[in-house]
Amino acid sequence: MSLATQERYHLFIDGEDAAPAGEEYRTTIDPATEKPIAEYAAATAEDVDRAVAAAQRAQAEWETKDPGERGALLRDVADAVRENANRLAEIETRDQGKPLGYAKQLIQGAAATFDFYAGAADKIQGDSIPIGEDGVDFTMREPYGVSAQIIPWNTPLNLTAQGIAPALAAGNAVVVKPAPTTPLPPLHLAEICTEAGVPDGLINVVTGATEPGAALSGHEDVDTISFTGSVPTGQAVMESAAKNITPVTLELGGKNPAVVMPDADLEGAVTAVQIGIFSNTGQICAAADRAIVHEDVYDEFVEMIVERAEGYELGAGMDDPDMGPLNHEAHLEEVMDYIETGIEEGATLETGGEAPDRDGYFVEPTVFSDVDTGMTIAQEEIFGPVLCVIPFSDQDEAIEIANDIELGLTSGVFSQDLDTALRMTKEIEAGTVYVNQWFGGSTATPFGGYKKSGIGREMGMYAFESHLQTKNVCIDIS
Repeated sequence: MSLATQERYHLFIDGEDAAPAGEEYRTTIDPATEKPIAEYAAATAEDVDRAVAAAQRAQAEWETKDPGERGALLRDVADAVRENANRLAEIETRDQGKPLGYAKQLIQGAAATFDFYAGAADKIQGDSIPIGEDGVDFTMREPYGVSAQIIPWNTPLNLTAQGIAPALAAGNAVVVKPAPTTPLPPLHLAEICTEAGVPDGLINVVTGATEPGAALSGHEDVDTISFTGSVPTGQAVMESAAKNITPVTLELGGKNPAVVMPDADLEGAVTAVQIGIFSNTGQICAAADRAIVHEDVYDEFVEMIVERAEGYELGAGMDDPDMGPLNHEAHLEEVMDYIETGIEEGATLETGGEAPDRDGYFVEPTVFSDVDTGMTIAQEEIFGPVLCVIPFSDQDEAIEIANDIELGLTSGVFSQDLDTALRMTKEIEAGTVYVNQWFGGSTATPFGGYKKSGIGREMGMYAFESHLQTKNVCIDIS
């Protein structure tokens, strides 16, 4: 494999390309043109067995390496990702659809992730626990073994890096299952990791539709599972993993509130919400889906965000427009169904709401006002560039609206009164609360959700909880 796009991609198992057992291939489509990019292998359960076995063999030796050696190798991977950043960004843009400039930012983020866990690899520590004069007690942190990483299609390369880096730093091996509409970025990342010196078998990639994902989540030799995607699929992964009591980390999306108080810097709040909902065509689990705006500034907020939305240029990601297409045809149909439902349920369509008559899976930036919190578009994750603007009259009502949802991934508070903002951060039910910004934090900060938004945390040192188990050692010295 090389960074030049191929006509046909095989699986990546034990450090090399591998033909699928069923000899079946699927086609990945450029979402901006609806034209084929390449064929890729459709893995079977037999292929998953091969990948897991390769990971087991490699992991047994990998966990015995000095943590500093593991860190040094991850730093080499970070350097390799940066060296190939432009080409990786082009591959992600063609396969996923996002603007090229945004893809380049994410590739740098992937490199930073490898750098972070390179530095963290030799800082994994246990505890000494006092148990009295007759004993010594301490804990050890040990890798689980084989980590299954089931990756979504919205930011495939970056999320693959977020799964691989902490897993390898902790001494695990991985088997990656990309989404069926974006198989290419994880395959190229695995190749770069191998070329940078990662031992064969530590990173394996099994592409395809549902069969390899189901086989991984129910595999008796998979020791831990990380899944990012929808709530129904996450529930299916949990049910499958339960057969073997396999621990899971789940990130299952959000319907995220951005609360704009009457004293907020309105220009700054509009800019943050604009970035939060229209970046990556709204295909971000942490998107600012719901702007909950005080009635005193509601009309002005709507006017400002509509003006911003109407200024967006749509185009193919390779042309680096303001906004690219949605990732695939079925998702475009889902987003358009939500827009139609919003209109039917009585929300006011302020702008957008149309799929332009052109090739590609495009939809206009869309803003709804007069949204009631009980409406479908206010309750369900649309995963597109569709903003719901909801009015409120006082702080208690704002908190009630923000929490009136089954999900709790991210949220935001916009206020120039820090006391108000801090009080609200305590009351909002979400894994992350941004204050006077959106998409804050860094590689070092944990990310995950409350309620049905998931289990566990990604990023930062918290990610190691998904990749390390604790052993207690108790010694009698009487």
